Amino acid sequence: MNSPIVLVLDDEPGITMLCKRILSRAGFETAALTDPRQAMNLIATQKIDLLVVDIRMPEVDGFDVISFAQQHQPDIAVLVMTGFGTVETAIRALRQGVDGLLLKPFQQGDELIQAVKLALDDNQKKRDAARIQALRPLFAVTESLFSETRPEPLLDLILTAVCGHLRCSHAAFYQFSADGDLRLLASRGKSLPDSKSKKPIVDQIAALDASLIVHASGPGDAGLQAELSRLDLSGALFAPIARLDVRSMLFAGRSAGDLPFSDSDLEMFLVLGRQAVIALENARLYAELRDYVRRVEESQQALLQAEKMAAAGRLTASIAHEINNPLQAVQNCIHLAGRGDLPVEKRQEYFGLAQAELDRLQTTVQRMLDFYRPNAVNPTRVDVAELLRHVLGLMSRQLEERGIRVKLDVPSSLPEILVVSSQLQQVFINLVLNAFDAMEKGGDLKINARPARGGVEILFQDSGPGVPAERRTSIFDPFYSTKTGGTGLGLTVSYNIVTAHGGSLDLLGERGPGACFRVFLPSGGGV
Repeated sequence: MNSPIVLVLDDEPGITMLCKRILSRAGFETAALTDPRQAMNLIATQKIDLLVVDIRMPEVDGFDVISFAQQHQPDIAVLVMTGFGTVETAIRALRQGVDGLLLKPFQQGDELIQAVKLALDDNQKKRDAARIQALRPLFAVTESLFSETRPEPLLDLILTAVCGHLRCSHAAFYQFSADGDLRLLASRGKSLPDSKSKKPIVDQIAALDASLIVHASGPGDAGLQAELSRLDLSGALFAPIARLDVRSMLFAGRSAGDLPFSDSDLEMFLVLGRQAVIALENARLYAELRDYVRRVEESQQALLQAEKMAAAGRLTASIAHEINNPLQAVQNCIHLAGRGDLPVEKRQEYFGLAQAELDRLQTTVQRMLDFYRPNAVNPTRVDVAELLRHVLGLMSRQLEERGIRVKLDVPSSLPEILVVSSQLQQVFINLVLNAFDAMEKGGDLKINARPARGGVEILFQDSGPGVPAERRTSIFDPFYSTKTGGTGLGLTVSYNIVTAHGGSLDLLGERGPGACFRVFLPSGGGV
């Protein structure tokens, strides 16, 4: 660590020489002057850690020298030497922020060394206290910076925080491009030029690799000081910050006439700069995430639209196929029935076939209407067990003739559900018919109903051949049928009705032999 630099100013040459000899022996780098103007010139051009100054001098008052020193070097420590130790002198010294008071004449060198050390220590304590006081509000700033995830408002928030906490009117945020150019992203008040201006000062700013405090007057870089004077600024702070592969620069400036920046201001500025860069990085990541989500949503919408178009194409082809077949049969029957040489009995047979095909066409169209426009009927509370018994009663003769044995298992505690009774009856009939068609030589049909979480579950298990694995994903598609002469709309209509009630209709796997369909309906209903 470098030795503190001490400047001794007294109009008595003997005092200055004595002080220099004592302090130099104690390890301090010391300059001793008797001319106040020379002392002020030195303060304006060289960093001084401690000013030891006499109060009463012929040409310039010692307090004026102290004011000059504090204006040019805000963190300078001050030790006052005086042979007139009055209360008024002490009060004025305290008001001016003096760090120590030494009465002349001092008899021993230890007294001077002790006073110098105490002044430096007191000055350091004041600077530490100011630093802590300055950093405390930054905890509140952190939350506000990290809560903003949009880059443009965040830049404005950063500049507001810099101006507010550093009590300055000018701030700017720069970023380096890939080729090293300094680019101004946002500014408040006056700002230094960026690479667009082609000024030599830009290269000097861009070359900074450490934080810097500059005052328009006093020790410092002449080029930067000239730029501050041109902008009518009393001081400026620079904080180059690198994070990941992004290099940034934060700038703050105070107008001419304002108090100069101190070391505690620079420390606060550095903390603000680091927080700002991290917040901007978070905002950039959020922006990328929002953009990614937007692109995914657009892709999903495009895929959904493409799937809709494909489904519409498949549906159109299926409808055309299902309607075209009976129409062709009707056309052929009418053509044949129109022949003059045809017997009456044969003509009636053709008319009967045409009528049957028209009935099949009408049934297909009605199933389509049921699928696309379910009846808008108000739901009521329905006893599932009673409805199942009613359906099985309607179909008992068909089932008995086919040799199908039905086992119905419904607990007495089964809750009622809110559904459209006629629509649910249609679902049950379709599922029973589906099992009927699957068991051409008879078999067993087990229907189990039981309470499930939030509703009722009904299982329809037949002992038929089951559904091949390659067809399971298509059985609920419109016009898909594994039966000869089937419309392929029974399961589709059933699926549509159940889902409209907020439930689900599934084909369960690994439940053989045969097929097992599961109907779940919520107790509250969904229509």
